[in-house]
Amino acid sequence: MQCMLQPLPADAALSAFGPAAIMAAMPITHIVLIRHGETAWNAERRLQGHIDIALNAKGQRQADALGAALAGQHFDAIIASDLQRALQTANALAGPRGMPVRLDSALRERCYGAFEGVLYADIARRFPAEFAAWQARDIDAVMPHGERCAESFRQFYVRSMAAIMGWAASHAGQSIALVAHGGVLECAYRAARQMPLDTARNFAVLNASVNRFAVEDGVLRLVSWGEVGHLAPRALDELA
Repeated sequence: MQCMLQPLPADAALSAFGPAAIMAAMPITHIVLIRHGETAWNAERRLQGHIDIALNAKGQRQADALGAALAGQHFDAIIASDLQRALQTANALAGPRGMPVRLDSALRERCYGAFEGVLYADIARRFPAEFAAWQARDIDAVMPHGERCAESFRQFYVRSMAAIMGWAASHAGQSIALVAHGGVLECAYRAARQMPLDTARNFAVLNASVNRFAVEDGVLRLVSWGEVGHLAPRALDELA
């Protein structure tokens, strides 16, 4: 397999994306960024990456609860990663509205190469050096390539943020929902908080959570993080 990922310069932008001139003076764009519902691999702590895993029964209930919680919110567009766990979650928003879901492969989770499909507990044993670099937050380290080419965290961050800011630019002044993956949410949080990529993740990224951002003058701003009240047992019971 030939991997064509190009190295990024060491000073690749880490806190803002998209030329400011393009988005300067544009009206505020509101983004609801959502992580997909739970999958069987989430539950057993098996790394998914680009492997296309569907929601499990709990994940579908979470998606339905999410759709009900956001039923009164207007969206001008609903966009999802093209992996089915994100699309299934997005359909819970789009279906009742009679809206299409627009797919964007740039909103996929980070590609982990040979790590994909492996239990977290087994990665350290099978790939000790690469696992150590991953845990040390080496943002330019790349896992061994498997069926797909692995990405460094820096490459993944640039891809994810270019997608988020691109959708914001094309829907300036509107409200959009982006349904993606835990890693994409982490990138957005770090960008909005201007948090270095090589620091430990000290914030939760929850399945079927609602995370609100605004883009103003080309700058991503965090409005609220980790809304999960719709996933309370009582709320889920009402969907049974």
